[in-house]
Amino acid sequence: MYANKIPADIPAETWQEVTILFTWKSFPTRELAPNIKYVQLLSAGCNQILDLPLFRDTDISFFPEYLENQRMAKWVDPVSDDDTEDAVGLRVGILGYGCVGRQCARVAKAFGMDVYAYTLHERPTPESRKDDSFIEPGLGDPNGEFPSKWFFGPDQLNDFLASDLDLLVISLPGTETTRRMIAREQFKLLSKKRTYVSNVGRGSIVDTDDLVDALDQGLIRGAAIDVTEPEPLPADHKLWKCKNLILTPHCSGNSNHYYERICKILAYNLARRSRGEPLINKVDRSLGY
Repeated sequence: MYANKIPADIPAETWQEVTILFTWKSFPTRELAPNIKYVQLLSAGCNQILDLPLFRDTDISFFPEYLENQRMAKWVDPVSDDDTEDAVGLRVGILGYGCVGRQCARVAKAFGMDVYAYTLHERPTPESRKDDSFIEPGLGDPNGEFPSKWFFGPDQLNDFLASDLDLLVISLPGTETTRRMIAREQFKLLSKKRTYVSNVGRGSIVDTDDLVDALDQGLIRGAAIDVTEPEPLPADHKLWKCKNLILTPHCSGNSNHYYERICKILAYNLARRSRGEPLINKVDRSLGY
């Protein structure tokens, strides 16, 4: 079954006898098919059925097709390429081109994407676009070479967001300056391209209510957020029920090498301090980050 609606020519008596359903996103109601015990999906994921009562309110077993085929040692060629979007040539806008943003840019470039950068302050020269914070060799964009276009400051924010972005990555620090920088007006600009939004910065940068509205109204294609406001997000918060949303509990920076890298920064700075050299990754109290 590929159609969204169940076929009208299947008698109700037949549905009463169904125990196994093979489908993509066409589902009967629980009342129509009370004996279903197993659903085999045609997709690798299940995002297309998350809001269906049969999925949400029952204990029926659901199996993504690829995982089930792997379990059965079964090789099945894909029917179509249409459900996989190629990243080559897509444009990613990185809101906050610091250490995290630069690593996102490196990954995007590896996939053939065009990178636009936004910084809070102007970076007019090649020297000003360099990053002197700690970074592992071969990572990030220490010389600021990846972006094909730079934007900066409050006056250029909306121009940046209106520049046909396919993906917006938010990696700014949370300050009073950045608080609710992305709100209703900005989501309307992003709706031009139905930009996908990812926030790995701070939850305060995005107006949560406006994000919910943007998702519910289809202004953006979807969102993947690792940060929220408030945190932790209450169990009854409406954000949990939004469509096309991936939400993780502020864990994108977690790694089994996290503390090892912090110790590297400490050792590096202690060595610089002993030589009377400026320290790296230093907090600027006037900026708040």
